[in-house]
Amino acid sequence: MLLVPALTLPAEAPSLAEAVAQSVRDGVAAGELVPEQTYSVYQLADLLGVSRSPVREGLLRLAEAGLVEIIRNRGFRVLPPRAHDIEEIVGIRLALEPPAARRAAEQASDEQLGAVRSALDAMAAAAARGDDASFWPADRALHDLLLRASGRTRTAGIVAQLRTTTALLGPPTTASGRTLREIHAEHEPVVGAVLARDGAAAEAAMRAHLEATGRLLMATLVSGSSPARGGPGRS
Repeated sequence: MLLVPALTLPAEAPSLAEAVAQSVRDGVAAGELVPEQTYSVYQLADLLGVSRSPVREGLLRLAEAGLVEIIRNRGFRVLPPRAHDIEEIVGIRLALEPPAARRAAEQASDEQLGAVRSALDAMAAAAARGDDASFWPADRALHDLLLRASGRTRTAGIVAQLRTTTALLGPPTTASGRTLREIHAEHEPVVGAVLARDGAAAEAAMRAHLEATGRLLMATLVSGSSPARGGPGRS
């Protein structure tokens, strides 16, 4: 078995089991954990510096969420999403993020709006350089900032976990030839409406963006594209 590289235990977590679960989620999002590989509970415990009990408990939580499969006497492996998983995830995000964009437009502070603008600028700069490694963290930050600006902290955590699952499909730029510049352009109407404090336009723009992303995710799945190491948390 291959030793899992570059995983760390998050400092802020309600329990060791949840910290382990979050570490695995982060490893999936970063491409450190890939579906083809079986990982050992013992290795993961040693890597994170914890006992095997919280590791097993954390993995059980992830298994219940459908993110990993526990293989008896061998360890665990990451499960790639299936068509109905994608449909469910996109449906949940459509229920949560468009109304949150409306609320962000209507109630965000000037400081929060500045952070949203900066995240979009970071996406633009990374797209101009063709810098995937910088683009996707900025993309995730933008969605997270909009959710938090709407006052929906728990929703931000839920969406982050959902994006971890769709990250297993690989970079969105591998399907339909969509470029980083095009993905950035999809976010401009959302941010523009939020900065203009136009709630209805922000909600509509976010809905259009997520619907386009959902179609792309399904196209990637149907085309049989293999999950790529280092895939982002999805737009």
